[in-house]
Amino acid sequence: MFKHTNSKLFIAVLTVAMALTSAASIFDAKEHTSSANGLVVHEWGTFTSVSTADGKRQTWSPLTGPSDLPSFVYRSREQTEFVRGNCVKCGWAYVRMETPVLYFYSDRELPVSVKVGFPQGSITEWYPQASQSGRGINWSNFTVKPGAQPNFPVEKAESHYYPARETDAAPLTLGNEQEKFLFYRGIGNFDLPITARLAGDQVTVKNTGIEMLAQVILFENRGGRIGWRLVNSLKGETTIARPALGQAVDSLYGELQKTLTAQGLYEKEAAAMVKTWRDSWFEDGLRVFYIVPRKATDAILPITITPAPSELARVLVGRLEIITPEMELAIQSAAQKYLEGTAESRAEAMKALHPYGRFAEPTLRRLMENAHKIGQARASQPYWDFMNAALADATSKR
Repeated sequence: MFKHTNSKLFIAVLTVAMALTSAASIFDAKEHTSSANGLVVHEWGTFTSVSTADGKRQTWSPLTGPSDLPSFVYRSREQTEFVRGNCVKCGWAYVRMETPVLYFYSDRELPVSVKVGFPQGSITEWYPQASQSGRGINWSNFTVKPGAQPNFPVEKAESHYYPARETDAAPLTLGNEQEKFLFYRGIGNFDLPITARLAGDQVTVKNTGIEMLAQVILFENRGGRIGWRLVNSLKGETTIARPALGQAVDSLYGELQKTLTAQGLYEKEAAAMVKTWRDSWFEDGLRVFYIVPRKATDAILPITITPAPSELARVLVGRLEIITPEMELAIQSAAQKYLEGTAESRAEAMKALHPYGRFAEPTLRRLMENAHKIGQARASQPYWDFMNAALADATSKR
């Protein structure tokens, strides 16, 4: 009797267990279908901002200078009007969002849609074709095609655009256009979680956000001589001595790639990012590089991907340019040279300004504002004339 009852109990328990297991399997299958669809998405990009030596952020004209993008890239009406000279101030901003690219990996062909919001900015360039609704950009119903034969647009002129293709990501097709990634750029007015103050040979870097800054690099290039110092993580503030010059920049390339992969990028993606920005990241000047915390990136650029990927990595590098006293002095001297008024002196002034690129304009505006503050409106005129000439010269080369 005991054995018989036990047998009945065992069968009942087994039946219930099998039912629960079956229900759990159905639940797991649904979860797998909705969230683990084999789609992996990785993104990298740069936020560039400008600060005075005393730590005050500056508006600047990030759309000036020669375009480093192929002509097939789409451009906003705002940027077109700025380049034509019809809307100078519309190009002023605190931050240039440079070359975010989104890579897609899948084990099968897959239709995907992506919407990226930019609530405190505007999108200025993108590829492939997309729609803009409000402040953001939307790519609807493109196809991820792993293994497809590449047929990407190419032009003869060199460009920072092409190295981003050097990854194992799947080709994407949208209408008649094909690319290795989704590309977009923009300008905005929002706070980034960092400040930097220069006093003598010391730079005080402060993390103004809640999240840890995974890595901070103080970098300087003076006339081709390079130096850098690294802080592995920062919460609060730290003071870093300006680096001794004469270091090999190749070791910094490796350090940056290691940091980018630690944040979730694949090795080829990290290498492509460093190769894309190698020239401009390490040009003349003093700057701070840092990894923008993921929560900050998601707040600045909220993203919706359909279907939801099983993995999404977003690695944005912050680049904070510091206007040094040496830079101010050199640009001030160039402005005085420009004021001499001869063709030779003006050509010499433009040549002296060239190493500072698009970061010369906020320095000129600062010098002009300082002259006004001390009641020397007349003294501000050469800066104003020189700034307008420099902007016109830079824009004409786009």
